[in-house]
Amino acid sequence: MELVIFILTYLNMFSFIITEPVIKVGAIFPQEAEQNFNYPEMVFQYAVHKLNLDKSLLPDTQVVHHTQYITNDSFQAVQKVCNLIHIGVQAIFSPSNSALAAHINSICAELDIPDIGTGRSTQEFSINVHPSKQYVNYAFIDVIQYLNWTRFGILYEKNYGILALNQLSRSVQSELHIRQVSPTSYFSVLKEFKHKEIHNIIIDTNSADIAILLKNILQQQMNEYKYQYLFTSFDLETFDLEDFKYNFVNITSFRLVDMGDVAVKEILKDIDLYNRRIFKQNQTVFKQQKSAVIETNAALMFDSVYVFAIGLQSIYPLINLSNSTCDDEVPWNGGLSLINYINAVEWKGLTGPIQFKEGQRVQFKLDLIKLKQHSIVKVGEWTPQNHLNITEPSLFFDTGSMNVTLVVITILETPYVMMRYGKNFTGNERFYGFCVDILETVAREVGFDYILDLVPDRKYGAKDPETGQWNGMVAELMKYKADLAVGSMTITYARESVIDFTKPFMNLGISILFKVPTTQPNRLFSFLNPLAIEIWIYVIAAYLLVSLTIYIVAKLSPMEWQFIIPCDLENITKRNQFSFSDSLWFTIGTLMQQGSDIHPKAVSTRIITSIWGFFSLIIVASYTANLAAFLTVERMMNPIENADDLASQTEISYGTLESGSTMTFFRDSMIETYKKMWRIMDNKRQLAFTTTYEDGIRRVNQGNYAFLMESTMLDYIVQRDCNLTQIGGLLDTKGYGIATPKGSPWRDKISLAILELQEKGDIQMLYDKWWKNTDETCKRKSSNKHSKANALGLESIGGVFVVLIAGILIAFIVALSEFLINFRNQENTKRNHQCISNKNNCNTSTASIVGDAQDDYRQPPRSLWAEVFEELRFALWCTNKRQKPQLRTCCEKCQINK
Repeated sequence: MELVIFILTYLNMFSFIITEPVIKVGAIFPQEAEQNFNYPEMVFQYAVHKLNLDKSLLPDTQVVHHTQYITNDSFQAVQKVCNLIHIGVQAIFSPSNSALAAHINSICAELDIPDIGTGRSTQEFSINVHPSKQYVNYAFIDVIQYLNWTRFGILYEKNYGILALNQLSRSVQSELHIRQVSPTSYFSVLKEFKHKEIHNIIIDTNSADIAILLKNILQQQMNEYKYQYLFTSFDLETFDLEDFKYNFVNITSFRLVDMGDVAVKEILKDIDLYNRRIFKQNQTVFKQQKSAVIETNAALMFDSVYVFAIGLQSIYPLINLSNSTCDDEVPWNGGLSLINYINAVEWKGLTGPIQFKEGQRVQFKLDLIKLKQHSIVKVGEWTPQNHLNITEPSLFFDTGSMNVTLVVITILETPYVMMRYGKNFTGNERFYGFCVDILETVAREVGFDYILDLVPDRKYGAKDPETGQWNGMVAELMKYKADLAVGSMTITYARESVIDFTKPFMNLGISILFKVPTTQPNRLFSFLNPLAIEIWIYVIAAYLLVSLTIYIVAKLSPMEWQFIIPCDLENITKRNQFSFSDSLWFTIGTLMQQGSDIHPKAVSTRIITSIWGFFSLIIVASYTANLAAFLTVERMMNPIENADDLASQTEISYGTLESGSTMTFFRDSMIETYKKMWRIMDNKRQLAFTTTYEDGIRRVNQGNYAFLMESTMLDYIVQRDCNLTQIGGLLDTKGYGIATPKGSPWRDKISLAILELQEKGDIQMLYDKWWKNTDETCKRKSSNKHSKANALGLESIGGVFVVLIAGILIAFIVALSEFLINFRNQENTKRNHQCISNKNNCNTSTASIVGDAQDDYRQPPRSLWAEVFEELRFALWCTNKRQKPQLRTCCEKCQINK
């Protein structure tokens, strides 16, 4: 019984299809399209017309379309949809208005009528031919990240715009300024963005109002090269951008229809012919529509018709026609099956490859296009699988043909940037130096003019840890008050996070500038330096102690006593050879490695003298070995050798340039030595930090101060001031680069120019020009003091001559003293002899002595100086005589009688 009912039902359905081979579809368009020309509606009619001509999809079937026009009234929209369902349409093509699309979709979902949308909505139980909003958001996020936008604004007009603002704010780490606008508020919001120097702007507005927005942009003069606009509309090629083509403004967007595709061109030609034939009454409006392009909504409408036809082909003619109504609220039996077949469609239409997943289009291709001087060109593409692929980066950032003038800021720093002061120098002629030469060379390579000026606060740029605000050149670039920053500006992580840097044109590191340690002065008695003063004292004390010990031990030892006249048995006398003076002489002779005529005989004295000889050997050998080092090699008094020595002492203060990368390095360093140095510098800010390099160099020359600075600048200073030197090696490694604002199109061009200049050696030649100019560098002595000994001068060993002369003078004085003593002794002996011979009182007068000695022969007495003169005369003139004159003696055996 059931089988019979099924067969009868099938035959009734088949007979109904045979009798009425018509497929009804409904379309909803805005109310204004009923009075005026509507290009998407025309393309929709063309798609139905072409579908009826193409019998390969739906053979022996006629597709009939029914059109309804609605306003923003949701109640009216619901009535129009119910009218279409009552007619018996098998699909409804809904508008892009999300507010109305929600109402239309709710009715279609209730009755299982396929709702094929062409807008950006993501309603449930609908087929949306427009690319999935989630994927489109990813595409725009990829572009923002590629352009390095860290600060930009968003102008959106619809609450259901393509950009999910929450998702965007979470995906990009940027400063966002979001404004909802309307045609009446375009001007004020653009003025606000210009005042805040927001140069990167995303525009998500109605395509119909784009002309008003572009006009306001022109009025605000925001059509310069520094501004970048990213349109969310896929219809950039349909806009009138004639006033923007020659101002180098950056306008970028995606397009869904590849106008260069051959199949697309053929369809556009066919649409043009169809339009000319059918809509001749709309000639004036027709001329406004470019035949070489097609609006995205129109292309989506064309693809929607074919997507419906392909899905229907898979189930037709097994599906019965729709007979549902809004009043009965009975779902269409074949509607759910038709939705599933449409959801499985894979096809390539005007908008590229089409594939759905749960009603959302997940397969498509977006072309990234950019406005150039003469046309709009493709610079890349985005797909859900491969994401963003920039095919022409050179075209995307092509600025070589621009005749523009950039604002370049710098800071005075010898030899990087210096200034000529005079009335004859104006503009860029005021500046000269290493970085100025590089800027001039790069500008000539890349192709731009520039205006060079100083940064107002004279600082490179550092972030305040408390307020989070930047200063110096970094702040100027962040505010887009300058296009480039040139100078000895170090590339750091903190700076790179807020601005961009080119490839480094110079590599360097932090080092220590210090005053050249003074050489040890050559004193007159420098020969005493090999032994410390306490060693000399100990040697003298040991000399006296050993001499006294030998004297005592020799007195105690019987072996050291000997007979004076061994043959005189009547007068047996002994003497010891080690008198105290002889002990002193023996000890000093041994110390001087000269020996002595005194030879110890006792074992005890020999032990002492042997030990003293060994001691003398070690002392003399040590003195001789160390004497060469002290007298032939220059010695430096260097209190510090590296950063560790600097951090571990308190006598020498140190610091660096304020608000520079070197200060930031110590402030953010996690190395304990550098953290300790930063704490000391931070506590003594007035003494540690300087505002300029010149101030730091001046303080180093004053002494007792070490300046932490970058090695390239240090090298320049050291080669021109021989009083300064570098201490230790580099504390870190980094580079100098040219800074640009985030996302600047000049960065890559300048980087390529720098790499080319480095490969050709131009930068090295500029370095030699400014660093190694022989007219300015000082003549520094060779630092290799150990490779060649210095010749000894009088200032080094002059003390030896002083000692010699002093010894000679002392010897003369001692000789005169001995002569005087001997003279006095002889005079006393003479008087004593005279007293004994005459048997008179010792107090007898001189006259009586002379009278009583008339029988004796005596030489007349001479004075002391006469005797001295006689001795000197004999020494100088009578050196050949074997006998010398004796002092006048009074010897009774030598008297001669008359």
